[in-house]
Amino acid sequence: MTETQDRSETAPNAETDGHPKVPTFEDVLAARKRLAGYAALTPTLESPILNERVGARVLLKAETLQRTGAFKFRGAHNCISQIDKAAWPGGVVACSSGNHAQGVAEAARLAGLPATIVMPRDAPRLKLERTRRSGAEIVLFDRDTEDREAIACKLCGERGALYVPPYDHPDIITGQGTAGLELHEQAAAMDAPLSAVLVPASGGGLVSGIALGIKHLAPDCDVYSVEPEGFDDYARSLASGRREHNARLSGSICDSLLIGQPGEITFALSRVLLTSGVVVSDDEARAAMRFAFEELKLVVEPGGAVGLAALLSGRFQPATDGAIGVILSGGNVDPLTFCETIA
Repeated sequence: MTETQDRSETAPNAETDGHPKVPTFEDVLAARKRLAGYAALTPTLESPILNERVGARVLLKAETLQRTGAFKFRGAHNCISQIDKAAWPGGVVACSSGNHAQGVAEAARLAGLPATIVMPRDAPRLKLERTRRSGAEIVLFDRDTEDREAIACKLCGERGALYVPPYDHPDIITGQGTAGLELHEQAAAMDAPLSAVLVPASGGGLVSGIALGIKHLAPDCDVYSVEPEGFDDYARSLASGRREHNARLSGSICDSLLIGQPGEITFALSRVLLTSGVVVSDDEARAAMRFAFEELKLVVEPGGAVGLAALLSGRFQPATDGAIGVILSGGNVDPLTFCETIA
């Protein structure tokens, strides 16, 4: 491996003395300052119909309305806004099925940096189009036969670019964690203190970041990961205490949640801060998408709807006291897929 390739594998603040840096609550506060004026302060919504159906107050954090249509812009901007352009003339490289791709592409555009995104061939058309719209170059790969990290590392070495990981990096985690700060503050303003939060989980950047923020402010609030059946590595890892693998990397409608295993840094946080994991079926995710459209007037992608699916399906049973926070993590669903689902 060349010197350029070696240094391309990390991003700013990724390591301390050769060991991964585990972020702190103060890092989440610093991320919020960097995001001010760039990321949207997304609304937290409450529906009487939903409350009656599940028998509890439910607060929905609508990251579907975030810049680029998903929470991923938070972490991407927090990371990329700190990059030294002179040190990385090739800009940034990232791997993503779509939401991280769009977040990185837009954050790079704002920073005046070129972006190259390694995306799966089966990524939704809308996500591909929106990534290109922000000016990024897309390199396609096959989920089942090719290693996207190897492709990205090669591109970094060839171009003198910095790799921006989708989840396992302190700046990514703390950027995502700002959504948790907002949810906690909005819940307090609504006189609805949180007893639990349901968060979609893939590599764990969002769920560990939100737990990092919320557990500092509300230690008694339980945070749960939510995943699709067959891709429940996070739930199994929390149960076993070690990072478990998924047998497959494709085969669920929840395309944004199909990762092989939790990240090293994200799981180091999660094993301490999370309560456990919840698993839902693809049909339950579809039902949640339909509910969000019909009753809440929101467009939510399959992976973004799994927290709501956990409630609606009864897979998660709310306690009698306290409100339940649900992260609707993204709304970048292919129009045809969405129409078929709600029909």
